[in-house]
Amino acid sequence: MTSAPPPAHRASGRTGRPRSAEADRAILDATRAALVELGWGKLTMGDVAARAGVAKTTLYRRWAGKNALVVDAVADLFDEHLELPDRGSLQADIEGVVLRFAALLDRPETKTALMAVVAESTRDEVLRERIRSAIVDRQKMLVLVGRERAQARGELPREDEPAAAARTADLIFDVIAGAVVHRTLVSAEPVDAEWARGFTALLIGGLAGAASPR
Repeated sequence: MTSAPPPAHRASGRTGRPRSAEADRAILDATRAALVELGWGKLTMGDVAARAGVAKTTLYRRWAGKNALVVDAVADLFDEHLELPDRGSLQADIEGVVLRFAALLDRPETKTALMAVVAESTRDEVLRERIRSAIVDRQKMLVLVGRERAQARGELPREDEPAAAARTADLIFDVIAGAVVHRTLVSAEPVDAEWARGFTALLIGGLAGAASPR
């Protein structure tokens, strides 16, 4: 079973006492619980600290503020739950990750957090970069894994030019993530097995292939 690499060190770069993995876990869990119960607007660093059983200063040693903390709490969910096990074919691999991604987006804490931080990031370049590095760039690794697997099976051609390969990986990620996020969070429509099957056929076959009679 393949998933994104282990979470990178997300501290602010300050020196001092070593971080406690147990404290980090308690804080991230408390952040997600507070999001579900209170929503984005009422969530505070003080509330998270109280729920996690740590001092408020402990949070600020790790995260500069609420935005960064929430991004990392969501990134932690992605790291834990978004995987790409080998299902034997490119079609099955894509269908599987689409359904898993949609289920993750449908979780109350993910839905609340993503909509809020994306809105905030339109006015905050630092936050936008944190979303890119903590969530987007890490999940692009799944595209690289899936494409390499499909190439080894002979389902996709190999690209000799690294820059072209990187652009292709970005496009694949943007198409999959964009479609699922829009359908789940914007249109509020279900992403079920039938939709995943049709979307994957369109992605693999292209518009002309999808329009061909079966």
